Amino acid sequence: MIDLYTWGTPNGRKVSIILEEVGLPYRVHAVDILKGDQFTPEYVAINPNSKIPAIIDADGPGGQSLTLFESGAILVYLAEKTGRFLPTEPAARYHTLQWLMFQMGGIGPIFGQTHHFRRFAPEQVPYAIERYTKETRRLYGVLDTRLGETAFVAGDYSIADMAIFPWCQRADWQGVDLTADFPNVKRWYDTIAARPAVQKGMIVPG
Repeated sequence: MIDLYTWGTPNGRKVSIILEEVGLPYRVHAVDILKGDQFTPEYVAINPNSKIPAIIDADGPGGQSLTLFESGAILVYLAEKTGRFLPTEPAARYHTLQWLMFQMGGIGPIFGQTHHFRRFAPEQVPYAIERYTKETRRLYGVLDTRLGETAFVAGDYSIADMAIFPWCQRADWQGVDLTADFPNVKRWYDTIAARPAVQKGMIVPG
């Protein structure tokens, strides 16, 4: 049994999506980041960085319990544990990891700042809104070009798609119209959104 510590954010949903896709049994622990649950001593003992998600796999490598944080690391671990959604052929594997890192280093941080300054900042900061919205659109352009060449970002459906998809759910928060501006992303998004496992993963923790 895997214990999943999560909240309803794009980073949290990456992990619930892969858990649903691979069919591993898991137990959900809601970490309400709006109430500061991530800073409790109990949670800091699991993730010293006080972020979600995190997992504890009672049946980790060698049959030993494994505690793991950082959504990208968890995606790689679960893909390798089950032998799914991360190719073993070296070139395909590195291409998949390349697009996973594109999300971790680009889409996640930039889209997150766009959400903050466009929706949650206590005051409007025009420079920040313009800067992050512009970079968000640039990243969508990179993604749209790639998805004009292949059905999924790394060729076959993979952990790279699972990492990127939840961040695109809030295109409206980012001032982006996928249908009008990024049709290849829209086609890809709709394809993934139709997957039953994704639909289940996107409503965790409920």
